[in-house]
Amino acid sequence: MIVAIDGGVASGKSAVGRRVAEALGLPFVDSGLMYRAITRIAAERGIDPRDSEAITRLARTTDLKLDGERVWADGVELTHGIYDADHAEALPLIAANPGVREALVAQQRRMGGTGVVMAGRDIGTVVFPDADHKFFLVASLDEKVRRRAAQYERRGERVDEEAMRKEVAERDRVDTQRAVAPLRPAQDAIVIDTDHLDVEQVLDVILKHIAERSQAKTK
Repeated sequence: MIVAIDGGVASGKSAVGRRVAEALGLPFVDSGLMYRAITRIAAERGIDPRDSEAITRLARTTDLKLDGERVWADGVELTHGIYDADHAEALPLIAANPGVREALVAQQRRMGGTGVVMAGRDIGTVVFPDADHKFFLVASLDEKVRRRAAQYERRGERVDEEAMRKEVAERDRVDTQRAVAPLRPAQDAIVIDTDHLDVEQVLDVILKHIAERSQAKTK
């Protein structure tokens, strides 16, 4: 079984995805960690995020492994600092790079070979267009900022909410308007507004849809 959970910044897709995977006994992959890993490596090596060829070459030659919230690149763990705000401007540039997306999509498809719950921005439209179940989570800008601020505070980081609001809005704008794999729900995705729902409630909605569709297929 392949379950695709897409959505914009702080829509709740990663938190929900982990719980769905646990409930279904499937591995969970947060594809966003892969783009963050490439962005961090590029910064450490002094590669300009606008250098399309160099960034593409980096993505094609880096072997990424994920386990929940942990990520490794060529055997080296990069989990600590993977959400570093210093990389906020470079991340959308690298994520919009066609060569990077092609390289990472290939790795994502291999990760889902035996069944997976995968969260991202193009899982149901590009990575697994034939996924068994597709969901697209949405939330208001106010709610996204609240969630992202809480995430940073849990890690002990200071929060500038106004700067965060601009960052979240800009990331969604770039992701929605990019030429390659733009952020949008698949035509057959179930769209869930998560503004007034907690993780458990969104989990219940998703599991109910999966159960109902699975039962319908067996009839």
